[in-house]
Amino acid sequence: MRRRIETRTSDGASNAIDPKEMVELDALPEECIAHILSLTTPRDAARSSAVSRAFRPASDSDAVWSKFLPPDMDLIVSTSLPPPQPQPPLGHSLTRKKDVFLRLCSSPLLIDYGHKSFALEKWSGKKCYMIGARGLSIVWGDTPCYWRWSSLHVSRFPEVAELLDVCWLEVHAKMEMRLLSANTYYAAYFIFKLVHGNYGFRNQAVEVSIFSSSGGERRNIFLDPDGRLRRQYQLARGRYPRTCEASAARDVRAREKQIPRDRGDGWKEVDLGEFFVNDPPTGEVQIKLMEVKGRNWKSGLVIQGIELRPTRMTSRERSRQRIGRRR
Repeated sequence: MRRRIETRTSDGASNAIDPKEMVELDALPEECIAHILSLTTPRDAARSSAVSRAFRPASDSDAVWSKFLPPDMDLIVSTSLPPPQPQPPLGHSLTRKKDVFLRLCSSPLLIDYGHKSFALEKWSGKKCYMIGARGLSIVWGDTPCYWRWSSLHVSRFPEVAELLDVCWLEVHAKMEMRLLSANTYYAAYFIFKLVHGNYGFRNQAVEVSIFSSSGGERRNIFLDPDGRLRRQYQLARGRYPRTCEASAARDVRAREKQIPRDRGDGWKEVDLGEFFVNDPPTGEVQIKLMEVKGRNWKSGLVIQGIELRPTRMTSRERSRQRIGRRR
């Protein structure tokens, strides 16, 4: 027996729904279901096939997944590097929009003459970029006695920059905000490795700044923290009693962002900071790494690039982080 469903508006008026006018989800046309799913997220659309058999064809349709691809997708692909054999940058077999989306989530596409890579964040469909070493501005980077451009390291780019010997380390990156996803928080990461025989980085702070039209921040990072710094980080995770959990969490997050972590692909990454892309996006984001105060000679740093990824921090966590910084 179907019951009459009644709700009320803010002014107290009745907004009753006659059960005879209700439509089961399975009875909706596929086009209607596809439109509904296109208003969700890639994760929700992918999971919807388990809700009902009627959802399965709609959840795989081009009408849904074309909405999750960037509107400037064709322009981005047009700047990609041609593969060794003449074929479309995303392959001949990718005829469905869902396949194109999943391909860009798992295998970044080289663009801008091989100076950048482009990918999509799997859960949201937002844009991810990595600015390769050739796309960075590295002080003395074209001086052979200081830096070497190498293709020997396993990398997504044709070349990486290997530091031979400098006392002045300075790296700049910039990206036009219009290329990124609007109304999105991004985090920047320095992607690197230290080869055997490296020196000059142990327990040496590197100054980082990141600025955009929405603001900026500065911080220190460590590319090769020694055992003492790592122990401090480990102690910070278990030092505080339960009554100080909020303070402990802020301390741990701050230390965690200072030291690198393994990516699982032979490279390390360290958090450089965050920025917000407005809607509409304007201006550019500028990132700088510098270590010049120590005046110590450095060697053995290999730079793959700087990656820009959407953050998955919740609004509540972000609010708490801002309050912690003000304190």
